[in-house]
Amino acid sequence: MKFVVLVVLLILRVSDAAECHGKPDPNAKPNANPIQTGTPQFVKSLKNGKLYTAGSGEEAIPIVHVWGTPYEMGHAHGSLMVNEARGLINDVWSYMESQVEQFINGSNTNLQFPDWFLKDVADMGLDAALDIEIAITAKYSGDYFNEEIKGMAEATGLEEIKIKRIHMLGELTKGQCSMFGANKTATATGGTLQLRALDWDVDGPFKNYPQVTIYHPNKGNGHTFANVGWTGWIGSITGMSSVQMAISEIGVSFPDDTFGHESRFGVPFTYLLRDILQFDNTLTDSMTRMTNAHRTCNLILGVGDGKMDSFRGVEYSASVANYFTPENLQPTVDWHPRIPGIVYWGMDWLCPGYSSVLAKQLDNYHGQLTPDVTIHDILPVVQSGDLHIAVYDLQNELMYVSNARADKETGPDMAYDRPFVELDMKTLFNEAPPTP
Repeated sequence: MKFVVLVVLLILRVSDAAECHGKPDPNAKPNANPIQTGTPQFVKSLKNGKLYTAGSGEEAIPIVHVWGTPYEMGHAHGSLMVNEARGLINDVWSYMESQVEQFINGSNTNLQFPDWFLKDVADMGLDAALDIEIAITAKYSGDYFNEEIKGMAEATGLEEIKIKRIHMLGELTKGQCSMFGANKTATATGGTLQLRALDWDVDGPFKNYPQVTIYHPNKGNGHTFANVGWTGWIGSITGMSSVQMAISEIGVSFPDDTFGHESRFGVPFTYLLRDILQFDNTLTDSMTRMTNAHRTCNLILGVGDGKMDSFRGVEYSASVANYFTPENLQPTVDWHPRIPGIVYWGMDWLCPGYSSVLAKQLDNYHGQLTPDVTIHDILPVVQSGDLHIAVYDLQNELMYVSNARADKETGPDMAYDRPFVELDMKTLFNEAPPTP
């Protein structure tokens, strides 16, 4: 019976409209909260790791520094945040189980899984379906991810396979997100300003475990970078590197025919984005990486390079890796106008309601764009970035982060309405390792 229900639901899904129909509240107000600044406060250290907190009160964010080999960094991460890592992995696993069961039983869900994955679950169960994803992506993923997971598992007592299964989530469910990259005449300074707004699932457990992890790999294994996400999460969807580069990402649920086809056989995009942060020195390096990669699902990616004062948006799928500047921005429709010095998308590839409002705000503040304007006057009006947000000032090596309200917190629910915390990334990247 469950399989019959699943087949009916999959048929219904095919009839969905060809573009998203959501839009911001026209009465949305600016974010009046001051940006929190100040030096992160030291909490504790151990071999290969240090823990700080940045921000104050309910906005305090753990800043976890890790050094060494992939195994050592994973072990330090797990050791510093053992309870939180266990909490995130176990809570996400339970949440995935409940979401899949709800969908198969015909109930509404927060996470939207691809049809082929739900069929695998119906046929074989959740464990087996995820293990298939691990197996078919393994040859395209660096061994260092497995080594880091092994270190985390040994520090926390979690099963390695459970951590690996959780890290397939990015390939299986897409968030509605927004981004822009602006420079030259569009920004107040002429430098590169970049947005990554994650609109995903504020009802799930992710909001309870925000974390910024600063990786300091051993020499020869890349450079220092910051991963913005959650405790126990080693893939990248948001982050900035010590060579003044940063990433943005949008899941595409409403593509046009220029995307071609998707594939299950390739590198998980959260691993590819992390490789960009850890190993690439220039925007050109990242473009080459994405062009040559075995790509998988439909996405829009963004990579900024503060050294070159440049940003590229990327139409990304198994079929294509197309790069966009302000001059060739796609799609070319009236609700997505080209704006000098800016590459942007609101919530999806084909999403008139949000993209048009984002375009209006970017045009209104053209030539005046700063982190402050983005935080206070653009994001809360566009109402994008419900789970977490990073605003990157690549020229000055600053990052501004906000997270959704956790279960036990007060105040506004959405990250775009809450206070942001300023992080001096140059100082964080130059943190000295713990003394032996």
